[in-house]
Amino acid sequence: MKTFENIEDWRRFRDEMIHHGQTLAFVPTMGALHSGHLSLVQAAQKKYDHVLVSIFVNPTQFNNKDDLEKYPRSLDRDLATLSSANTDFVLLPLEKQIYADQNKFKVLESDESKILCGAHRPGHFDGVLTVMTKLLGLARAEACYMGEKDFQQFRLVDQLARSFFLSTRIVGCPTVREPSGLAMSSRNERLSAAGREKAALIYRALENSTSCEEARRVLTDSGFEVEYCEEHWGRRLIAANLEGVRLIDNMAIEARS
Repeated sequence: MKTFENIEDWRRFRDEMIHHGQTLAFVPTMGALHSGHLSLVQAAQKKYDHVLVSIFVNPTQFNNKDDLEKYPRSLDRDLATLSSANTDFVLLPLEKQIYADQNKFKVLESDESKILCGAHRPGHFDGVLTVMTKLLGLARAEACYMGEKDFQQFRLVDQLARSFFLSTRIVGCPTVREPSGLAMSSRNERLSAAGREKAALIYRALENSTSCEEARRVLTDSGFEVEYCEEHWGRRLIAANLEGVRLIDNMAIEARS
């Protein structure tokens, strides 16, 4: 596994790969890797010559400084995990390189980014779309693999790539869940053992409730602070806070039991 910290070193290396006709898939992450991330790497490995994983905790997508400071970081463990998964390349860009322009240039979306997580986290998707434009430009990959747990994010990045005629295809992969049904997330690390068990109620509320109102009531009665439960794009989407940790999940409406 080859690791790049300097983006110019990566760009030169990628030029050589392209010159030799080698295909690349890209998996963008913020670290604190889990089996969901590895499933993206494994899916990409089946179709492309090489896989690049980036690890970058993007400060511009956090509207809450405390949330940024508490975001789990485990770089040494992440690198060992990626090496064990036979990942080819890892990009560890520095903030001062990614935002050499002091975040002067931004990518904004005026519709779908304003609902759900966008409504509750002002500026969040401005940061996501801006950094993804930069990372996709650096990777120059044939495909970018993203999990569907962050379904709104996946949709927006897919639309970004299409709107700007980027050559990278955005590939959505199903949410990977713990045995309890809880969607795997780096934020789960911040939950207590009891909280992690309780958090599986989000999945059950998605699956079993007959309406968003019922799902919201079930979670509120169980001690969750529900930000939203809404239906868009043929899916039911939930964001709820437990033990001060913000958790999101979604499910296709037709897939509910």
